[in-house]
Amino acid sequence: MSAAEAARIGTGLAFVVMPLVFVFAFATHPGLLRPRVLRPEQLIDRSRGRPLLHAGHGLVTLNTVLMIVVALYLGRVVTTHGAGWAGLVGTFLAVLGTVCLAADKGALCLTMSALDGLSDDAFAAARPALSAIFAKKGWLWLLWGIVLIPVGFAVLAIAALASGATSPWVAVLLLVGVLFIGFPDGAEIVNLGAAIVMAAGLVPFGLTMMVHPAPASAPLVVREVGLDPAGSVRPDIEVVERVVLKVVDALGEG
Repeated sequence: MSAAEAARIGTGLAFVVMPLVFVFAFATHPGLLRPRVLRPEQLIDRSRGRPLLHAGHGLVTLNTVLMIVVALYLGRVVTTHGAGWAGLVGTFLAVLGTVCLAADKGALCLTMSALDGLSDDAFAAARPALSAIFAKKGWLWLLWGIVLIPVGFAVLAIAALASGATSPWVAVLLLVGVLFIGFPDGAEIVNLGAAIVMAAGLVPFGLTMMVHPAPASAPLVVREVGLDPAGSVRPDIEVVERVVLKVVDALGEG
């Protein structure tokens, strides 16, 4: 396997795994069928003694790497299809927001897993400090940067839709998913639905990328049909028709 093939398969795998991690993580939240907005104190109580919830948050922390891979790929694809500024701005916002998400999970979520072994008295003594953390006091205000995630990916999704960089249904499902996946804590049923919608678009896209390598000997097909060197397929009837017409013209000239 060449480095290019490994990169193509790895990128496709990122598109498959990234949304599925969010589906699992949101599904582990307690009280899914009782949506409500939670205050910092309620978030602290909900997080204590929840090993499955902690596991989901840990996976989301690692998942930020895959989110950056997806953002960089989408940014490159929309740029090559003429949406250069949208690719640049969308990628920058999505990556910056993703970095903030990694910090958010580390500060608010993984920290709670370290306190599960404390006695009730020791935990009560730590509550004032935890309240300050969950209220994002001090420089923790930087964690609000996670709002850049839906903004950045929305820009990329709209650019992909407008430029034809991906199939319309992939761009639309991604757009709907990212706009609702950042719903406030306590209403994770909405986030879960958004993650499922996003997975419906990105998982088939990633699988297609993994199993359809771009033939190096067919630059015309690569350029016109939308099968780029990274292996993504852009099903588009009009583009296929153009390829057929070009082949017919070439045969006629022969």
